[in-house]
Amino acid sequence: DPQRKLVLLKYLDGNYTNYMPGRTRFHMVDFSLEILNTSREDRQLHEYIVSKGPEEKVWQIQLDVYEPVSHPSIQVLGWALANGSCAVTLNCTVDRGDNVTYSWGSRDTSTLGLCSHNGSLLHLSYPLQNTSITCACTASNPVSRRVMTFNSSKCSYEKGGKSPVAHPALSSLPVPTRALQETFRAA
Repeated sequence: DPQRKLVLLKYLDGNYTNYMPGRTRFHMVDFSLEILNTSREDRQLHEYIVSKGPEEKVWQIQLDVYEPVSHPSIQVLGWALANGSCAVTLNCTVDRGDNVTYSWGSRDTSTLGLCSHNGSLLHLSYPLQNTSITCACTASNPVSRRVMTFNSSKCSYEKGGKSPVAHPALSSLPVPTRALQETFRAA
């Protein structure tokens, strides 16, 4: 049973034939092949073959396609008052996105240490005399990044539910319109 391969483009003696003109674009200047409007179905191993006379060079390239992350939401999992401190557990999640990583931080240097953490859960403990703590959750993947901030002024919220003081940060980056454009280059 012979192997079947889908040929995107053939180049021979200065001329080329693009077998998928709406899906690929060949750039003769640098010999790159661009796959347009990628989708998850394009996530696979591709071969790039250059033939010169009796010699043939083959490159195998793994194409990864990611869905951009959606706006994160922050959920308050629990609050507790103990020994003059407020302890709160926050969970940052997104509805959509592939290979999402989460990190917490703060722009305020006085709370940076309290808010610094990698992962979706943040266990935050701070003295009651701190009237406001602001922590930011960043949800990101290789093609997008979104930020949501959490502002705490009281230690009295009920367990569960979305915090009324969590809102998209002004520094959120826009989601790209296309998940990924991949360019292949011959060595």
